[in-house]
Amino acid sequence: MAKQSSVFMGSASGPFRADQLRDGDSYELSNGHPISCLSSGRRHGLGHDAGHLTLSSDPATHAAPIDLGLTWGEQKHLRAPDLVVGQFESEPGWEPGVPPLAVEYADRGQDEAELQAKLGELLERGIQYLWVVRLTGPLRVEVYSPGQKMQLVPADGELRAPGVLQNPVPVRALVDREVALEATLRNLLNRKGYASLEALRAEESAKGRAEGEARGKAESILAVLGARGLSVPEPVAAQIRACRELASLDAWLLRAMTVSSAAEVLC
Repeated sequence: MAKQSSVFMGSASGPFRADQLRDGDSYELSNGHPISCLSSGRRHGLGHDAGHLTLSSDPATHAAPIDLGLTWGEQKHLRAPDLVVGQFESEPGWEPGVPPLAVEYADRGQDEAELQAKLGELLERGIQYLWVVRLTGPLRVEVYSPGQKMQLVPADGELRAPGVLQNPVPVRALVDREVALEATLRNLLNRKGYASLEALRAEESAKGRAEGEARGKAESILAVLGARGLSVPEPVAAQIRACRELASLDAWLLRAMTVSSAAEVLC
């Protein structure tokens, strides 16, 4: 089927298919009928930025793309949530799979009837968690899951998606870049096996102490050998100074007191 231009789709009621839309066209499809999707305002767009930082960095996340087109039903449906979390192939075209988590931002001018229709279609598609971030009035997030009553999480609350995200998500991390960066730092540390920044600092401090102790023992070995009048070849001295195994250094220190040559310390 030949592709139609955006102008044509805007002037007709369809039905159309997702393969008639081009990447970047400002339309979604609901059962083949085009729905215009306008550009985001500043607050809406900055929310995307904060949410993407937070969700894409979670240790359990493969990717969290913005405005990824999801298609199903013989391509009669094409919906692009503001954010989705899941595992996706880097290939051309729309995503035919079902991401487990999707996020929508609702600001002033939101067409509520269209939003509810979109949420219903995504839930019917099988998305496990749908978060609607309400930017008008008090900040809050509506949490939808198939077959469950909607839950409301306030601005100071946390969101969870068991089986999808490892860490809880502060609601403010979906809209506030500074909070998002704090959550991202935690997530990145977790990805490297650290529980927190404090845990990383403690490990580095312990490494520093162990490093200092090893250097001190190495110099003690060399001092004993020198005090006994034994010449220490540079390769032997370099190997002693490079060692960081405290048990080996302790054994070498004892041996340095009795050997007849510096090289015997390493035997």
